Amino acid sequence: MITTEEQARRAVRELLQYIGEDTQREGLIETPKRIVNMWKEILRGYDTAKKPTITVFNNGMDGIRYNNMIVDSGTFYSLCEHHAIPFIGKYHFAYIPHEKGKILGLSKVARVVDYYAARLQIQERLGRDIINALETALDSEYKPLGMAMHLEAEHLCKSMRGVKKQGKMQTSVLTGIFMNDHATREEFMTLINVWDR
Repeated sequence: MITTEEQARRAVRELLQYIGEDTQREGLIETPKRIVNMWKEILRGYDTAKKPTITVFNNGMDGIRYNNMIVDSGTFYSLCEHHAIPFIGKYHFAYIPHEKGKILGLSKVARVVDYYAARLQIQERLGRDIINALETALDSEYKPLGMAMHLEAEHLCKSMRGVKKQGKMQTSVLTGIFMNDHATREEFMTLINVWDR
């Protein structure tokens, strides 16, 4: 079991030698160190100390009780757990708060996406991890009416190896009214399609 940074660097050095590289040539001498440091950075989602705090507010505290759809979008990248190759894409998140419940600090959605994406992942689990974290933060007597997370990503394990075909994978995680009400789901999909034009 690798327990120290030096052991991790040694393992990287051995992998480089396995593929036929000379790990003593100038361009590669520091590569094991750089790779281990990169893994610590881009796989920070395993460090529970870096888990974001999700700020929530009482709905109505600003004089407005909000019970319509709130939508946020952004980009993300992660590493596929099957080949440790990136998948890169966009997310669209929506929820409908309960009039008497809590609302999210919207910048926290992006932080939650980044935290759970910073692990070896599959796209389906990533969406579920994000929704679970946000639902937990909003868990109160008055839960949101529903949540939706739509992810669209290009997986380099498909486009640069194996079948070598470009294309994007789309996944959705829907809860509450987004799952059970066709009109609400359609409104969400229409909004995100307009943004993507």
